[in-house]
Amino acid sequence: MELCPLCNGLETRIIQCPNCQRIMEDRGKITDYLDDYSAYMDIDIMKLFDGNANSLEEHKCIHYFYCPTCQHEETNAINE
Repeated sequence: MELCPLCNGLETRIIQCPNCQRIMEDRGKITDYLDDYSAYMDIDIMKLFDGNANSLEEHKCIHYFYCPTCQHEETNAINE
């Protein structure tokens, strides 16, 4: 069984904003933002809706990163 090192607090990622060079905040899995209950759904099922067609097979967790300074948003695929 694979697990995301960011979701489980085993690692942190430092992502620098491409616009203002500030450190972006990891806001968690992108699927947690789909609706009010998506954070409580089965992770493997939610990977079917994360915008990456192969995230389930490739064991990727798609994380949402946000820059509070300039409001830049991006996603990054994290290896599980």
